[in-house]
Amino acid sequence: MPNIASVLKAEIARLARKEPRLETNGLRKAVTGYRSEIAALKRRIEQLERQTRRTSKAAISVGKPMEDDAGSPKHRFSAKGFAMHRARLGLSAAEYGRLLGVSGLSVYKWEGGQVHPRASYLPAIATVRKMGKREAASKLEALQA
Repeated sequence: MPNIASVLKAEIARLARKEPRLETNGLRKAVTGYRSEIAALKRRIEQLERQTRRTSKAAISVGKPMEDDAGSPKHRFSAKGFAMHRARLGLSAAEYGRLLGVSGLSVYKWEGGQVHPRASYLPAIATVRKMGKREAASKLEALQA
């Protein structure tokens, strides 16, 4: 017959392993549920962010009026059109820059699309874009004098 003390010790050890397992099973199930809820919320957030980006792009592409709130016209800039106009006038980048009040390097970089001109230069660019060859040449002479 086995020793009662060893049997009792074995039973206590078995129950000691079994009890915490029973108590933690409920917690494990709760944690699993929370993780799945968090994953679902993350997917929903990503979906809403994509939808927001799509609608904001659509709103931009619909078009904005070419005038801001102050009533002054907004000017657009195209590097290709800028370069073509300078070529039509037959001016160097430095001469074109003098007309605008900037350096020739700025004109070169604007034409290449490396940089966009600041908003403060856009009205001057629009003014020069309206000039013809003769008018641009006379304006350059006046600036040199």
